[in-house]
Amino acid sequence: MEKVIAMNEAIECFVHDGDLVALGMALEPLIPFSAGHEIIRQKKRGLTLIGPISDILFDQMVGAGCVAKLVMAWAGNVMMGVGYNLRRAVEKGIPRRIEIEDLTNFSICLALNAGAMGIPFFPTKTLIGTDMCRYSERIREMVCPYTGERLALVPALVPNVAIVHAQRADATGNTHLWGSTGVVKEACLAARRVIVSVEEIVDREVIVSDPNRTLIPGFLVDAIVHEPWGAHPSPVQGYYDRDHDHFVRYHEESRTEKGFTKWLDRWILRPRNRTEYVNLVGHERFQRLQVERSHQAFPVEYGY
Repeated sequence: MEKVIAMNEAIECFVHDGDLVALGMALEPLIPFSAGHEIIRQKKRGLTLIGPISDILFDQMVGAGCVAKLVMAWAGNVMMGVGYNLRRAVEKGIPRRIEIEDLTNFSICLALNAGAMGIPFFPTKTLIGTDMCRYSERIREMVCPYTGERLALVPALVPNVAIVHAQRADATGNTHLWGSTGVVKEACLAARRVIVSVEEIVDREVIVSDPNRTLIPGFLVDAIVHEPWGAHPSPVQGYYDRDHDHFVRYHEESRTEKGFTKWLDRWILRPRNRTEYVNLVGHERFQRLQVERSHQAFPVEYGY
């Protein structure tokens, strides 16, 4: 069954107020900015965002008033440091106060693995002796009944929806993703619903020609969105580079609440979709971000 729909329809159908939403699970690349911007335009509220490093997308969604809680290892502006909207929300309650649950990149992976496996927690040694165990209200310590070792228990995360961006997929949702994969697979296995936006929709034959590259099988996917440049300004391996200037400009313009409101209106609220956003950024800019030096992987022989 084909699952290709427009981004506005995918967000309207599968993201609801109060949802736990996993975003940006590939760390710094492949952040689904287009999906996050559509969530802002549709004024979704009370969301809990889950992510290891989702760069300025989390900061934008916090500033737009979409977020009630962050479950994260880090949020802000990877290139410039601080996320001003996050700071205003935590320190001043602008536009609203948010709750923050602090996890490490690895413990987010463990929590999603527990969710995917249908178990209540995942044990680990890595958090023993850290302030995570001391200050977290949800991480528990126990003594292993078999070895007597101390273990930390990371509670499961089960997102209502995981939203990822990838290089390509077929119309039924079988998705090829390469480069940094982070915890994309774990998030999709744990989530109740999955939205995938891609640079290209390809024939099924392209997908089955390299089955090991299918990180997300189609049976997990609820919606496929054809969204070229859907991860800009983050990079997509093999398609385009990171737009450093965009991150610098956002850092400067979001420094004040008034500045962010102006930025939000220009870059998210006025463009009705990704096509209008691309036109606003400018095709010359996107030309400069495209791959300059090709580096092909060596072909794989799947014969017998």
